[in-house]
Amino acid sequence: MSSVDQTPFRKLARRLKINKPDWELLTQALTHKSYLGEMGMLQSNERLEFLGDSIVGLIVSEYLFARYSDRPEGELSKAKAVVVSEPILAESAKKIGIPDALLMGSGEASSGGRGRPSILADAFEAVVAAVYLIHGLEPTRVLLLKTLGPVIEDIEGEEHQRNYKSVLQELTQSRCKTIPIYTVLSSCGADHDKTFTVQVHLDGTLLGTGDGKSKKQAEQAAAEKALGNPLFELDRWKKGKL
Repeated sequence: MSSVDQTPFRKLARRLKINKPDWELLTQALTHKSYLGEMGMLQSNERLEFLGDSIVGLIVSEYLFARYSDRPEGELSKAKAVVVSEPILAESAKKIGIPDALLMGSGEASSGGRGRPSILADAFEAVVAAVYLIHGLEPTRVLLLKTLGPVIEDIEGEEHQRNYKSVLQELTQSRCKTIPIYTVLSSCGADHDKTFTVQVHLDGTLLGTGDGKSKKQAEQAAAEKALGNPLFELDRWKKGKL
């Protein structure tokens, strides 16, 4: 890192209370694979991202399970899907100063890599893993819940339900460079009390069908179904395996 401005790195290290003996692990968490070829480094943050993904899932699941004891499994799964989605984790990375501290190849950086949601979400998970390995589970839980706090608080007011469509679109744009298409399948009822049925497709594949008293409500319901569809599991999308 000698040729790189270390100010953002040092700020992040101070924020995470990571001292110099552990800087090597934090450096790995911030190293995108595009940086390896230019600098001859041996490890990117991919292994740490693998661990961090599980840690984030555990802490968020545990919190939702304990706080919302009256919610069924299906609702908890949908709430978790929003909280740990790529756009939310990318925003969390920005909150703690990860983008400026990232190490990446010049080509990746010049093409907007520091603002790419997939890169930021992966880096956030890698940093979470580094904090866990250095400080343990409890400090990691404090960091994660504080960072994700506003999103988790929305769960109580069911505000997250308004996010399904945007989460679906941001994920598909990030991973597949395309957007989901919503189609009104049918509408029935009197003009003042219609019920709409909407389907959402991606590249011709049906992901979900939803009903609502307006087209917007039906689209949100369809997006919600899509995020829970076995063909479109968030974890598979995050790994680019669909």
